[in-house]
Amino acid sequence: MESSRKKMFGIALGILLIIILALIFWLKPSKESSETSTTSADALQQNNGQLATNQLSASEANNFASKSQQDTQINCQIKVDAANRMIVNEQTKDCFEYFITQYGEKTIPQIKADFLSYVKISYQEPVLSKLSDLWTRYVDYRSQLGDLQAPTADKDSAKYYQQIVENTKSLRQKFFSDYEIQGLFGTQDIYDQYTVDRIAIMDDKKLSANEKAQKLKERFENLPEDWKENLKQLNQLEDLRKLTAEIKARGGSAQELHQMRTSLVGPEATQRLETLDVQRNDWKGKVTQYLSERDTIMNSNMSDSAKQSAVNQLKSQQFSNQQEQLRLQTFETVHDQGGQLPFAN
Repeated sequence: MESSRKKMFGIALGILLIIILALIFWLKPSKESSETSTTSADALQQNNGQLATNQLSASEANNFASKSQQDTQINCQIKVDAANRMIVNEQTKDCFEYFITQYGEKTIPQIKADFLSYVKISYQEPVLSKLSDLWTRYVDYRSQLGDLQAPTADKDSAKYYQQIVENTKSLRQKFFSDYEIQGLFGTQDIYDQYTVDRIAIMDDKKLSANEKAQKLKERFENLPEDWKENLKQLNQLEDLRKLTAEIKARGGSAQELHQMRTSLVGPEATQRLETLDVQRNDWKGKVTQYLSERDTIMNSNMSDSAKQSAVNQLKSQQFSNQQEQLRLQTFETVHDQGGQLPFAN
């Protein structure tokens, strides 16, 4: 029986990791921002909930930690409202996950027992009963994630990830109330759906690159304000990279590239990008010309010392800046080894 539970739990952890790695390839907002967002919501809706825990000493805390967690603070910040009712939020899930991540160093029965022992010491009624009950359902939910069938859609498609999101949401409804789902998974749901929507926009072959840029910007603007700053630069860089590659791959015009960039990042940023394009093209031209003339010298009948002297003179003439000469060394090495020159796209 224990072996079966281990297997289920392992599968559950595995599928969550796959989802996270696949979706977080698109960059999740920082933990600090998420905590700030959650705390702000609590302040508005729960009258600045108070911590419900009793502080444990370091030695007491170590009794409930795995070896890798020794001397760390137990990450359980359970809050209550003015009526002493437990507030379910992302910090509640963090508390559960602190214990669940001990799997591998501890068995599932040990983890369950440790958590229940911890809450009996740290919390009083009615929080104790509510937290214990929610913990039991959360562990069962995590275990049954391993039973979810993989979508039949193409793994690189938005439909595949959308089905994962929908199946996971459907499973949650079997274990938690709407209030609990919003508290435990609300932040994750916002990010997951945003990620799926971005993939869908990128995959839509009916849209031009400029139309994709416009829709990506519109989708971004619909995010909560406190998410935008964290996601803006990272997502824009990724979107720019993908759409630029798409335009160049089919020989799109400079005007099309300009329109896409303007739609996605605005005119000022587009001007800076185009200035950077000019600088990159100038550098590419200089390096390509230098390597061609260097090859002519190295393939000549001159002595080795004369070749080296001629190459040094050529380099000094074309690259007077010491930083450029240092940067050039990488291109020389790659060129001599027959590799593809590392020009920025």
